[in-house]
Amino acid sequence: MNYHSKPNRYVSHVSIKVLDFDRSLKFYTEVIGFQVLSQEGQTATLTADGKTGILTIEQPVNAIPKPRRALGIYHFALLFSKRSDLANMVFQLVRHNVEIGAGDHKVSEAIYIVDPDGNEIEIAYDNDPSEWNWNHGEVEMTVEAVDFNSLLAEGDQQAPWTGLPKDTIMGHIHLYVGDLEETKQFYIDGLGYEVVNNYGGQALFISTGNYHHHIALNTWMGRRAPILPENSVGLKSYTIVLEDEETRQQVIKQLEAIGASVTKENGSVVTYDPAKNRIILAI
Repeated sequence: MNYHSKPNRYVSHVSIKVLDFDRSLKFYTEVIGFQVLSQEGQTATLTADGKTGILTIEQPVNAIPKPRRALGIYHFALLFSKRSDLANMVFQLVRHNVEIGAGDHKVSEAIYIVDPDGNEIEIAYDNDPSEWNWNHGEVEMTVEAVDFNSLLAEGDQQAPWTGLPKDTIMGHIHLYVGDLEETKQFYIDGLGYEVVNNYGGQALFISTGNYHHHIALNTWMGRRAPILPENSVGLKSYTIVLEDEETRQQVIKQLEAIGASVTKENGSVVTYDPAKNRIILAI
């Protein structure tokens, strides 16, 4: 499966803000199993394979807790390539008394946890694409109970946890937005994604290359939900990888044509969606 390689427009990296850097670093390394790729002050980039950063945690100046109601990140998803790895992750979380949610989405199986600051994390395994059900250009996704007897039978409860599998990647990001139509214009007309599931008029699942979703967007916080404060726990930015510089220039033109701003910040090409989620356009 090559849904997270070129020419697809996939999410490669997520940067989140936390309230207590040391507490969060301990959680992400000792419980989840990340390695520290680099660290400077109250910022650390984390890796699964020792080479590629896929998550950055940062404690902003004068950090404040995440508001109960605000736009921004719903969750980011770590994607495993083996179902047995997902089972072993469950055993690891249980050992640390981490509360777990779960869902069988037909296209994938997923467990859900929250970090010490309430940032939600999905940890998932994709079912074989031959098992995905497509109807009129939309992929069928549901929320059903995970068969834990079947899942855990593939793991090894006695095996020591040695950290995240080295082929763990950032599978997708799911965001709270205010206006679905305005957001749809930004992501479809601007960034060039395709809608693969319109979930009850309340959420959109979008992708390239017929993936079930690289990005999801929902209005479950309400149309009038406030934008996340700059120093609040939550999303700082996420990175989309584009095929090449020519593709990036085309995307920039498309974004500017719909009135979205594109700027350079510290050497990165940056845009903001209508909910002010910061997006880095990489190649």
